[in-house]
Amino acid sequence: MRETPTVESMPPPAPGAEDHLALDFVNSAVALPGGHFADLLGTPGATARWLFEHGLAPAGTPVQEMCVAQLRSLREHLRSLFAARVAGVPALPMALSAVNDALCKAPTAALLYWDEKNGPYRAAPCPTDEILGRALATLAADAADLLTGPEAARLTGCGSSPCNRYLLRHGRRHWCSTRCGDRARAARAYARRTQA
Repeated sequence: MRETPTVESMPPPAPGAEDHLALDFVNSAVALPGGHFADLLGTPGATARWLFEHGLAPAGTPVQEMCVAQLRSLREHLRSLFAARVAGVPALPMALSAVNDALCKAPTAALLYWDEKNGPYRAAPCPTDEILGRALATLAADAADLLTGPEAARLTGCGSSPCNRYLLRHGRRHWCSTRCGDRARAARAYARRTQA
């Protein structure tokens, strides 16, 4: 069930999201209490907003449903890799292939062009049809850096059901937000009362 997220329904960014765009990206689909689900990439318009707010596309960039599907697919592959890292199990080869494909989407060098009046020059291409490729490559690179960097050991899933977000653990904190921490503490207190 896809819901249009509201400011009230979305938790604040998870710890670590300010430093790792990929963490905010995998957390753009959120399981909420009461069986609700919010997806910040739920529509082309919402996806365009998310890309703009994260510096991955200029304002007003038209986003097609096909582009949304590619971003959602990468998000699920990254979630799979994060889950494998947290669980300490091997990653799915298909997820690794998807991330490596995304890493190759953006050119790494300025291309050579020729102007009839001024002659040759180099510039990085970035027409509208390449915005998605650059966004995919940027998100995949950030995820690869997180998974292979020193903070990878701090990556964990939120410890409050039904939340499905990831965070970088600080100390003993295992929740992505105060709201999730309060919900987990309330559930533990309720369990203690019912057992007694």
